[in-house]
Amino acid sequence: MKSFHTPSNSSTVTGFVLLGFPCPREGQILLFVLFAAVYLLTLMGNASIICAVRSDRRLHTPMYILLANFSFLEICYVTSTVPNMLANFLSDTKVISFSGCFLQFYFFFSLGSTECFFLAVMAFDRYLAICRPLRYPSIMSRHCCTNLVLGCWVLGFLWFLIPIIIISRMSFCGSRIIDHFLCDPGPLLALTCRKSPVIELVFSALSPLPLVIPFVFIMGSYALVLKAVLKVPSAAGKRKAFNTCGSHLAVVSLFYGSVLVMYGSPTSEHEAGMQKVVTLFYSVLTPLLNPVIYSLRNKDMKKALQKFRGT
Repeated sequence: MKSFHTPSNSSTVTGFVLLGFPCPREGQILLFVLFAAVYLLTLMGNASIICAVRSDRRLHTPMYILLANFSFLEICYVTSTVPNMLANFLSDTKVISFSGCFLQFYFFFSLGSTECFFLAVMAFDRYLAICRPLRYPSIMSRHCCTNLVLGCWVLGFLWFLIPIIIISRMSFCGSRIIDHFLCDPGPLLALTCRKSPVIELVFSALSPLPLVIPFVFIMGSYALVLKAVLKVPSAAGKRKAFNTCGSHLAVVSLFYGSVLVMYGSPTSEHEAGMQKVVTLFYSVLTPLLNPVIYSLRNKDMKKALQKFRGT
């Protein structure tokens, strides 16, 4: 097991201290109740999307299959941080083991990368549906859809495999306190015994790519969609096309808006409190809002959810 060395203390400890959201005991309990409610609502909302798609045969199309997989991803994504955050609220020590910290780091960023790839694939699906409607059934077949889903998961989890192997083999010195509610690579690298420009360069090079490449692809897809929609003569046709993309665009804006604020500028520009708030938004609140966005703006999904709930 990785050990943590302090220059002034010969004892060996077996974890980091995640400060989370420091406040009095009453505040910690209040935050626990709040985030437990948010977590349960997120699980229920995304599980409802999955069950609605599964139970309604009319939704067995690539668009909704991708949406169901995206909802499952959101459940995994929020579960990579919130349960530990809830335990931290009730903990006196707020210690997370080295293995637990590294696993959280790996799953959180792998799932985040997978979400970026999913958003890109969903944009590609909307591009084909609007710009290539006649070829859409042959291109976006069930086999192609399955391969794209598997590709998102595999690529997302392979991307951060090398960084987590590197960081898990490093030694950590000095303070073991991380002023965050999750194991972020910035604070972790700051606690290493030996500063390695090469390792920092690897992280700096690998980390932005799963954000930037899908984002460029999404913007390119929607630029072509916009160009095609503007050529539609009828206002009703334009409105239908925009409604088809509206939910996905809202989700992309929520996720990428907060992520780009967090990682689009140097870390030094963000205070620890601001880092926590922004991370909280894209990792906890966005998965909560996504089912609401898709169910409110999509008539077929709304009907399927009503049918599933028996209303």
